[in-house]
Amino acid sequence: MKLGMLTACLPQLPLEQIADHAASAGYEALEVACWPGTGGRDFEAAHLPVASFGQREADATRALFDRHGLELSALAYYENNLHPDPARREEIRTHLRHTIDAATALEVPYVGTFVGRDWNRSVAENLAEAERILPPLVEYAGERGVKLLIENCVMEGWHPDGYPGNLAYSPELWEWMFSLGLYLNWDPSHLTWIGIDPVETIAPYIDRIPHAQAKDVELRPRDRQRYGHFGPATGREANPWDMGWWRYRVPGLGQVDWPRVVDRLYEAGFTGTLSVEHEDPVWGGDETRVKQGLDIAHRTLRPLIVG
Repeated sequence: MKLGMLTACLPQLPLEQIADHAASAGYEALEVACWPGTGGRDFEAAHLPVASFGQREADATRALFDRHGLELSALAYYENNLHPDPARREEIRTHLRHTIDAATALEVPYVGTFVGRDWNRSVAENLAEAERILPPLVEYAGERGVKLLIENCVMEGWHPDGYPGNLAYSPELWEWMFSLGLYLNWDPSHLTWIGIDPVETIAPYIDRIPHAQAKDVELRPRDRQRYGHFGPATGREANPWDMGWWRYRVPGLGQVDWPRVVDRLYEAGFTGTLSVEHEDPVWGGDETRVKQGLDIAHRTLRPLIVG
């Protein structure tokens, strides 16, 4: 197991500077953000120009990682593959293919994305549409030696009422997406706030978990007494990502039991990268605070990882 980090928390920095900081901070791998640009929402970054990625870019990227002794664990483009706007959906699909192509050029085995959801249609209708849309992408990736990873983020901000906007949030849905040839970028924070014990989900699905993300979550049950599990019903347009009773934290500052998580990953035979996904509002806002948050995450997780 290697300890890595997702680069999306530092969208303003070039990959060269992130690699330098990650290596000096003791990280071993980077999960590189590959959005076409920033500004769509927080925690998007364009750290590789995958739409125009050629041999020169591939050689320069490999040299950068070799120079810093880092592994490139995965490329990350987490977008809504079931977006209700056909034009936007095609843009997403095209950029995902570019990301897969870049992964092939770099000999990176994994590309991360979301299933997503058309929030105007029922879950059943979305699953049927996904069964049409996703297998060609899985095939495209497989032909190029790449596995598509789906993160189990709920993406509640994509739904106008705060309901799941990414139909990959539960083990029931994992089993469905595995049948389509997809894999899981496992993240315990999302499972924790929806009431699923993340530790109990590792062993049954470890064969489909080649990569994992390390994000924590702070629960505030007293605030849940006001809103209920689904968060605010009024005023959501001000901040559709604010569920009112929980917030993401860096590992060690929330409710996730990291010693149990890492121990169970080892017990199940996990040999991939545990990648810190920093979305902590306390340790965010500027470059210095984000890097301090990454240091907290490293101090929490590094003692748990053998080697």
